[in-house]
Amino acid sequence: MPTRKLEGEEMSESTLLRARRFGPFFWTQFLGALNDNLFKNAVVILFAFGMTTSALSSHTLVNLAGAVFILPFFLFSASAGQLADKFEKSRIIRAVKVLEIGIMCVAAVGFARRDVPLLLVALFLMGAQSALFGPVKYSILPQHLREEELVGGNALIEGATFVAILLGTILGGVLVSLPSWGPTIAAVATIALAAIGWASSRRIPPAPAPAPSLRIGRNPFAETLRTIRFAHENRTVFLSILGISWFWFYGALFLAQFPELGREILGGDESVVTLLLAVFSIGIGLGCLLCERLSGGKIEIGLVPFGSIGLSLFALDLYLAAHALAATPGGSMGVAEFLGGKCHWRLIADLVSIGIFGGFFIVPLLALVQHRSNPEHRSRIIAGSNIISAFFMVMAAILAVTLRQAGFSVPQLFLFTAIVNAGVAVYIYTLVPEFLMRFIIFLLVHTIYRVRQRGLEHVPDEGAAVLVCNHVSFVDAVVIAASFRRPIRFVMDHRIFRTPLLNFVFRTAHAIPIASAKEDPVMKERALDEVAKALAGGELVCIFPEGRITATGDLNPFRPGIEQILERTPVPVVPMALSGLWGSFFSREGGPAMRRPFRRVWSRIEFVCGAPVQPSAATAETLQEAVSGLRGKVR
Repeated sequence: MPTRKLEGEEMSESTLLRARRFGPFFWTQFLGALNDNLFKNAVVILFAFGMTTSALSSHTLVNLAGAVFILPFFLFSASAGQLADKFEKSRIIRAVKVLEIGIMCVAAVGFARRDVPLLLVALFLMGAQSALFGPVKYSILPQHLREEELVGGNALIEGATFVAILLGTILGGVLVSLPSWGPTIAAVATIALAAIGWASSRRIPPAPAPAPSLRIGRNPFAETLRTIRFAHENRTVFLSILGISWFWFYGALFLAQFPELGREILGGDESVVTLLLAVFSIGIGLGCLLCERLSGGKIEIGLVPFGSIGLSLFALDLYLAAHALAATPGGSMGVAEFLGGKCHWRLIADLVSIGIFGGFFIVPLLALVQHRSNPEHRSRIIAGSNIISAFFMVMAAILAVTLRQAGFSVPQLFLFTAIVNAGVAVYIYTLVPEFLMRFIIFLLVHTIYRVRQRGLEHVPDEGAAVLVCNHVSFVDAVVIAASFRRPIRFVMDHRIFRTPLLNFVFRTAHAIPIASAKEDPVMKERALDEVAKALAGGELVCIFPEGRITATGDLNPFRPGIEQILERTPVPVVPMALSGLWGSFFSREGGPAMRRPFRRVWSRIEFVCGAPVQPSAATAETLQEAVSGLRGKVR
């Protein structure tokens, strides 16, 4: 019976970075993202400032460069997903890094000659290389990381990616602009980064192919459609992919406005634009790392609605802040002067906050897609996600140009994005109420209580088991559900099941309402049938054998219903105990619950799990004794 990570095991970002199963891959992808953006921005600066012999305008060349880089994601992502499912992944990564060295050598010749066609070819090939690396980048993580490390791994990858985008963008512009030797220095830097990335990739441990017998399709368009269908098979995964794609739409729309925000609204020079990009990237990095802390090692999808709320609220405030500055006369204000203006700090705080909440939004979605995807199709599903994200980013660029031509100002674009983001969030959470349910659980457990957990490793990660716990308050099920990654089917009194607000949580979690045989024998029999069906399907079922919430704080006698359940489906039983909830707003101390607010807010509670009891030894009496021992003297 597999169990979760033992409580004493240490898991942190620094531990992951030192581990060979993650560290070499982390640095390989970081260097790749850095090189991508250094090269791309060096080419864009070269084009934008007319440092080539092309007859095309600089504006045309810059837009052409963006299109050339994004096109390979549509053409090759499907094939890249197939390759990542068919072949061992560390070999693919090393081959892609060798390809990167060759592409940078081609780019070096283009830089030396100021040859526009050759630079565009290198840019297309670099896009193709990135498209090939994309499915491997995310599908290799579940093979090398434990489930409880997925959020931390994704947080590090996403945070580092945005840092790499920032550094690459700055370095590309600085190096290529150096007098006389700038393009040559930029070329040498890209080759050096590619070579270091290849050296790092040689230490990545093997990741076996999940589908070695897969046949590679030759038609990229047919394979693209097939890949998207793979992504659509699991509804929650597909909607998570749409959420990821929306994040890139949101980010692309915002980032595209930074140059005009810096010049037109703030009256700043290029350094101010760079500062805006820096604070936004730092915010996302902070959000990714904070997400791992708040998740507690779990894939906490309750953070996704939290992130979407922040993305809308701070985009709205950014509109208000930028609109208030819209009358500022233009000029060439530098970073020091910009930071000296108190009115600008609100705008900086908005950009950092948008980045932080963006991290809360994207990291759990990435981990969820990796965790819930069929391992044999995982790379192709991620490839489908990359295709859809690329499409959303192209649509963001088209929409931004269209709205600007229609007369929208930069602040109005921020307002438009805030409103549309709120609409998209409501739509997704209506389709997948699990996100909103986990958000409510997250808020209850992290704002009203401080929960200390012990013995969670006794609850199996796979297979059926019955969990039994004392019944202290109306939120017992919420506290228990927040402690585990696995979904739990709760059996609860039908009156508690119908509690306002909490009813949404219980229904979404597929809780099973039950009544006593005296009150409603049909409901009781139906509940026992549903429990047997859930256990036969390998699910976790949690019951409160007391049958009602305590009115004294002490345990009520356990009823024999647990024995009836085990007689039908003999499975291990895990005794659990909650303590510290007695006297809180949701308990019945001093009268009916939920009548006197602000009782025991932010109080410390404890949740303890004991060793599993075999079904043959699990009687109502022995289980009550076990739960009582776990609870101790604190009620």
